[in-house]
Amino acid sequence: MTPGGTSGAPGVVVVTGVGRYLGAHVAARLAADPRIERVIGIDPATPGPEFAGLLDRVERVRLDLDSLGGLLADLDVAAVVHLALVTAPDPQHGGRGAMKEQNVIGTMQLLAACQRAPRLRKLVVRSSTAAYGASFRDPAVFTEETEPREVPRGGFGRDILDIEGYVRGFRRRRPDVTATVLRFAPFIGSTADTTLTRYFSRPVVPTVFGRDPRLQFVHFDDALEVLHRSVAEDHPGTYNVAGPGVLSLSQAIRRAGRVAVPVWEPGLSGAAAIARNLGFGRYGLDQVDLIVHGRVVDTRRLTREYGFTPRTTAAAFDDFIRAHHGGVVVTPDRLASAEQAVLESIRQVRSAVRDRT
Repeated sequence: MTPGGTSGAPGVVVVTGVGRYLGAHVAARLAADPRIERVIGIDPATPGPEFAGLLDRVERVRLDLDSLGGLLADLDVAAVVHLALVTAPDPQHGGRGAMKEQNVIGTMQLLAACQRAPRLRKLVVRSSTAAYGASFRDPAVFTEETEPREVPRGGFGRDILDIEGYVRGFRRRRPDVTATVLRFAPFIGSTADTTLTRYFSRPVVPTVFGRDPRLQFVHFDDALEVLHRSVAEDHPGTYNVAGPGVLSLSQAIRRAGRVAVPVWEPGLSGAAAIARNLGFGRYGLDQVDLIVHGRVVDTRRLTREYGFTPRTTAAAFDDFIRAHHGGVVVTPDRLASAEQAVLESIRQVRSAVRDRT
């Protein structure tokens, strides 16, 4: 037990999204905790072979979120950890429509099932600092009470706002349930595989002329620790989860030993074109706005209530660098594609200026 928390390890825990990296690791970690009797992993798809050994102590059930109600009641589930969120649209799996169906409608269905679960006493929901958006109007640091100055442009940020709104309604209907919302900064570390880690892993990194945003990350292992404590202890409320300190984008690129390729901000779509040409096409407005404006959050509430401080943003990023050192070679074809994308973005800007004049 940590300072600020009370001992509250539940007997039966359901974890959604165990077919994905985060869900599989959280379920495995909870299953190894002797204070927890059973861990049941929920996912409509069978987890991949890379998770087979990891989930050997987790009871796996292939189930959609809209069918969860009976399971929660029949098994006397005491805690639910909701991790089944999609952070970027995948054109090969339904695009933005499927993403919203999973994130927003799926969460609504899960909360409806939780509403009908009489023995439920704990709900932990993965959220994101994307809830704050990213724009030039933002404050220097976001606290948990800060309202976004404008609705995020990206689909994931908008989904997060909807999800948190539904959780607030659930809290009003079920005040007997300890509800914890964790707003994670982007994950990074030696094992994390996300849009941003792929962004920094590439030899040519698209940036924006005149912009050097401040960034925060959270080490994947520290995210696991916070999720574990949220289940094993009682921490009601909403918490920012990020590594203390910041890195500017230019500092991160230099630390990673990469080459920055600036594009004009009015032609920022060129950054997405570069991303596609370099082989990581799931690059949306959430990521674009982050590398233009940045985002920094206050984590004092987490440190005070959990008695835990994640490793710094710089330390987490350095761990990522050590694991990916020398990972990619720049080929002539990829450099040519990147150069063409930059030139095309400049042509678009010049054309737009001529049209206005």
